[in-house]
Amino acid sequence: MLKLLLFLTFSPLSSADTHTLQYLYTAVTPGVKFTAVGLVDGEQFVYYNNNMMRISEWMKKAEADDPLYWQKEKEHVKDQQDSLQNIVTTVMKSFNQPEGVHTLQWIYGCERDDDGTTRGYDQYGYDGEDFISLDLKTGAWTAANDKAENFINEWDPTGAEAKDWKDFLQTDCIDQLQKILNDGKETLERKVRPTASVFQKHSSPEVVCHATGFFPKTVMITWQKDGEDVHEDKDLRETLPNQDGSFQKRIILTVSAEDLQKHTYTCVIQHSSLEKEIVLPVSERRILNPGGGSGGGRIGGGVALVLIAIVVSEIVC
Repeated sequence: MLKLLLFLTFSPLSSADTHTLQYLYTAVTPGVKFTAVGLVDGEQFVYYNNNMMRISEWMKKAEADDPLYWQKEKEHVKDQQDSLQNIVTTVMKSFNQPEGVHTLQWIYGCERDDDGTTRGYDQYGYDGEDFISLDLKTGAWTAANDKAENFINEWDPTGAEAKDWKDFLQTDCIDQLQKILNDGKETLERKVRPTASVFQKHSSPEVVCHATGFFPKTVMITWQKDGEDVHEDKDLRETLPNQDGSFQKRIILTVSAEDLQKHTYTCVIQHSSLEKEIVLPVSERRILNPGGGSGGGRIGGGVALVLIAIVVSEIVC
């Protein structure tokens, strides 16, 4: 059994909401075992493999109201199976690989900020390496290496495929995103406040600020020193999904015990669910002992257990 761990992350530069529509396809030889995942704002709404299709509960409700549209959406996911199978065959031929186990991954999607700004992307990977991507400015494929360039010349010599996908990502994809947001509004546009905590392992210079349980995905977490943003000695981790459809994120500050005594450090969290930002003083952090016990101050209900959920596609070999 091959487990393919797929991390889809975006890091907006502000706390304004960004809506995203993403599709990730994977094809594995021999026999081209196929999986597809569709996500909107980080929420999986469709999953498909060679044998079955699974859709979210809110999509089932939307399908009952608009069956023709959602049938077309499901067919869109299925149709890519034949396309990827043809691409895998062409790639293996270009690379002179008549047989063997190979993996082709394809990620495409679009984003729309609240201010109307839109973006799109279309990227392929082969055997774990970058392969080709679509440049939306030029409307042409970009090759990661010479072999990929040869593949482009054989697969899309006139650039017709590139033009079609550029048009799709800049228009149809954005329209589709808005349609899905409207149909899944109750689920996708909900606002859930983050639960936040600050903690530090005993004798460790790393102080962790952790926010979890929030929705939508976009959040801004920063460290401040005496009221000014900290720009060094910090590690902002990626936003990860929880099993309940919410998200979590953490930022780690590396600071000496002396600096903690001399200065006032705070963690600041901004999210669209909040009327005002959350400010957590490091002085009230929870201290975690090496043996798993804890002491010191605590914030709110203490430190929540971190359960990291990732999108996993299982392909039975």
